Amino acid sequence: MDLLIKINYYHIYHIKGIMANGKFINIDYPFKDSTNGFFIKLNDNEQRAIKADLMHLLLTRKGQRLYNPDFGTDILRYIFEPNDALTWESVQDEVKNSVKKYLPKLNITELSVTQSEDSDYAATITLQYTITDNVFDIADSVTINV
Repeated sequence: MDLLIKINYYHIYHIKGIMANGKFINIDYPFKDSTNGFFIKLNDNEQRAIKADLMHLLLTRKGQRLYNPDFGTDILRYIFEPNDALTWESVQDEVKNSVKKYLPKLNITELSVTQSEDSDYAATITLQYTITDNVFDIADSVTINV
């Protein structure tokens, strides 16, 4: 029993030591096995970390996260709604409100919901964003097919 506790303590201490040095920021999206010996792949790049945070926010259903039931979006609720401009506007509002609340440093430059090219019954959400640091601007985009 003592050996198990020491092994667990070593791994926790080892992981915290690496993270404290600023090597890793958050969990990568999509989830992948780690090549460094961790359980899942971690981000060490700020741009990928921001994109992962955004994807985690958009694809988490409200009420799914323990002790934070308002985290996430309800965009998956719109899957069986009519594929029209009124539904697309509701999806845009949902995304804007969640991003504004949980990722305040992320500025949405363009958000569009359009009918998917692959199917008449699907929609494509395209979100272009920038993050202004003190020195650099990071610009990227995310596309989700619903």
